[in-house]
Amino acid sequence: MKPIKPVFKEITEQLNTVRDGIQIIAVTKQVGVDRTQEAIHAGIRHLGENRPEGLAQKLETIVEDVSWHFIGNLQTRKVKDVINEIDYLHSLDRLSLAKEIQKRAIRQVKCFVQVNVSGEESKSGLSPSETIDFIESLKQYDKIQVVGLMTMAPNTTDELVIREAFKGLKLLQLQISEKHWTHAPCTECSMGMSNDYLIAAQEGASFVRIGTALVGSESEAKQ
Repeated sequence: MKPIKPVFKEITEQLNTVRDGIQIIAVTKQVGVDRTQEAIHAGIRHLGENRPEGLAQKLETIVEDVSWHFIGNLQTRKVKDVINEIDYLHSLDRLSLAKEIQKRAIRQVKCFVQVNVSGEESKSGLSPSETIDFIESLKQYDKIQVVGLMTMAPNTTDELVIREAFKGLKLLQLQISEKHWTHAPCTECSMGMSNDYLIAAQEGASFVRIGTALVGSESEAKQ
């Protein structure tokens, strides 16, 4: 696998041509502790995991001051294992999950509400039409702060379709932020992964989640 530092620099420079301040989340789910440490030493300060077991494994060893993002679907029964170990949750999409976070969290958690903009059945998340009412209903949960919205691009190589999905999330995020809800400032958009992060940045992403294009995949490297 390539050294992370020059790749991180290249991606940062690409994003800076679009807009300053876009946060890169290194998705480390397909690499181990050593490779994750290399990412930290390269200057990366936002790390993403999608499985409670992978998060726990890395937290046992990694002591550096970084922000941990849980980016996968979080089962209600796993909330107790995850919620007090992370800084951001990117997959809030149902009231049962919100209730369990409220029950288990010892401090306020920054959450992205997951929106299924494309409407694909294979993807989790609320429909755009459900999202505003759902976020309004979260005002009773003081352990949850809705900092933004998250989506995943449609499963297509059509750039126009991908761009429209990201554009739709950004418009919805702006619509919610204009309500000035204390519990839901909703100023951020988490969208874009290895194959489409530049399109996401162009359409208003403030966080991009990059795995294989940044840190690689140890399983692929062994093949």
